[in-house]
Amino acid sequence: AMDWQVLTRELSLYLESQVRVGFFGSGVGLSLVLGFGVAYACYYLSSIAKKPQLVASNDRFCRFLEEYCPVVTETYYPTIWCWEGRMQTLLRPFITSRPKVQYRNELIKTADGGQISLDWFDNNDSLYYPDASTRPTVVLLPGLTGTSKESYILHMIHQSETLGYRCVVFNNRGIAGEDLLTPRTYCASNTEDLEAVVHHVHSLYPLAPFVAAGVSMGGMLLLNYLGKTGRDTPLMAAAIFSAGWNVFESIASLEKPLNWLLFNYYLTTCLQSSISRHRHMLEKSCDVDLVLKARSIREFDKQFTSVMFGYHTVDDYYEDASPCHRLKSVGIPVLCLNSVDDVFSPSHAIPVETAKQNANVALVLTSCGGHIGFLEGIWPRKCTYMDRVFKQFVQAVFEHGNKIFSM
Repeated sequence: AMDWQVLTRELSLYLESQVRVGFFGSGVGLSLVLGFGVAYACYYLSSIAKKPQLVASNDRFCRFLEEYCPVVTETYYPTIWCWEGRMQTLLRPFITSRPKVQYRNELIKTADGGQISLDWFDNNDSLYYPDASTRPTVVLLPGLTGTSKESYILHMIHQSETLGYRCVVFNNRGIAGEDLLTPRTYCASNTEDLEAVVHHVHSLYPLAPFVAAGVSMGGMLLLNYLGKTGRDTPLMAAAIFSAGWNVFESIASLEKPLNWLLFNYYLTTCLQSSISRHRHMLEKSCDVDLVLKARSIREFDKQFTSVMFGYHTVDDYYEDASPCHRLKSVGIPVLCLNSVDDVFSPSHAIPVETAKQNANVALVLTSCGGHIGFLEGIWPRKCTYMDRVFKQFVQAVFEHGNKIFSM
């Protein structure tokens, strides 16, 4: 762990070598800079850098995480110049690198005549698991408007590649360049497509250990699927990152003026662009012109999502889409990472008490990190805290999972 006395001493030496004592004709300038630096370092180490809160009722699960996924018990040091939640959320896509990944695309048919685009990273050069039939497999679920090209997905695949695993990215209908064959898209509550993907992947590699990881809305969808299926799933375990637990609270937070300006309106336009692209198909089932007038996610869901999936009101959809209601029914080990400063998932809406009632669930709550941010290091180009949690947990499940599966 970092020692604040060491940090301040290093800062003092650096400033003495870089700043002239003659600033403003005296040493006052250096003293001010040095004093500010020391004060900021003390504030950062006392109030910003903290160990995450680990919430789990199962002692065996806790010991498993402490031994094989120790990152969840270590102090998280957010990027010292970018630790505020909104800043982390906004800057992560621009700061983090984009590892090169060569995908193999597969389009699978659905029961209603539609199609789903899967992007496979087969990892055929895996040294640890040369036999494809038993190579551990991770299915990845991106966020609301995300695809296999998102930087956080690319980093998860990069982490998996180093461990020898295979990955497959589940792209929601109509957003990865493929055509809509039916007037239907996707939402957080409808798990039919995910069920089809899970069983399709498992049927191809029935002997391969199998886990899933979902980010943001992908995490909500995965949680709703797990809540519906209980233990009746081929998945061994799952990792959830920055899920919105209660949609009512998430939407209320995103409708605050600053959050609407920074996030809500932009995401609405992203959703609308997909509607425009598939207008010829979707206008059979909704008023596309009215949908394109929406200026918030709530308005979009009222005019489109709730109508598309047969809900009487948008509130009915939000109630059904909130994974907090299904957490108690999850039947496999699940690790959920959230930051308490995530405006997409307010801290008061995180179902801590419900999680304590299910031995399969562990929550990891950081004080900073924003929404899919979790930046760390002076210049956070590569690995984030979220990436490290993903890597350690997935590896722990594949290599030592028998120690928690008897829970």
